[in-house]
Amino acid sequence: MAVRQVTIISGKGGTGKTSLTASFAALARRKVLADCDVDAADLHLILQPKIKQRNDFYSGKVARIDPELCTECGICEAVCRFDAIHNFVVDDVACEGCSFCAHMCPEDAIEMVTRRSGEWFISETRYGPMVHARLGIAEENSGKLVTLVRNQAKMLAEKEKLDYVLVDGPPGVGCPVISSITGVDLVVAVTEPTLSGIHDLQRVLQVAGQFRVPALVVINKYDLNREMSDRIAQFCDENGIPLVGKIPFDTVMVDALMHRLPVVEYSRNGTSQVIREIWARVERHLQELPEAASPAGNHA
Repeated sequence: MAVRQVTIISGKGGTGKTSLTASFAALARRKVLADCDVDAADLHLILQPKIKQRNDFYSGKVARIDPELCTECGICEAVCRFDAIHNFVVDDVACEGCSFCAHMCPEDAIEMVTRRSGEWFISETRYGPMVHARLGIAEENSGKLVTLVRNQAKMLAEKEKLDYVLVDGPPGVGCPVISSITGVDLVVAVTEPTLSGIHDLQRVLQVAGQFRVPALVVINKYDLNREMSDRIAQFCDENGIPLVGKIPFDTVMVDALMHRLPVVEYSRNGTSQVIREIWARVERHLQELPEAASPAGNHA
């Protein structure tokens, strides 16, 4: 069977997506983990990976002024709209890589060089191998790093002949989300029973639908607003989207985070059992999918 890729996403941050992913990591067999929430990666806080391989990530361009060629004419400082050049030295954080200064320099003293934007890692956890990354300070995530992490995780799963790649996706609906779901076999969307929660859910499911990725829905803290949870359930039913579980509000979620453990490993209470049942349903959906090897996305 081809490696199955499942991405856990949410329309916004703070829905419990990473906690659910960590529990899936503890429950799933024969898998590789991928933390694609590279802007604010936190899956490693729970899974405590031991880094085995460290690699630099390069993306985008930054201007460099050659002091040997520079005549200090001041044109570059005058034309830079981002106020990134002072005393003929480029501020890497402020530079947007537009290359206008390089085009305007009469001495060809400015070169656009690829910048080191972060790092990506292959690590080992007590639940299996994990691919994750860290962006540099003030670096933007265009989706390229997400694609790199996913591709490396899939290659590792194929090499080790494992069954699944579990992806902790970024929140929202932007380029990083698109890169985390393009070509995967299944999406699990985590939402909360609020008006903004259902709106964000609709947006993220629309993105998944545009890329023809089947989706499942999980409602976290459903019992804080049962009326809104019913509205979400009705929306899923009307649109043919399986609602695979409703997790109650439970302080055990926070307690597990504080102890750096997945909920299903920290506790055996009712909430833990609900999450176990959710994973069983997710796995059933994965096994029922038609046999196909989907390439990882390459969107930037």
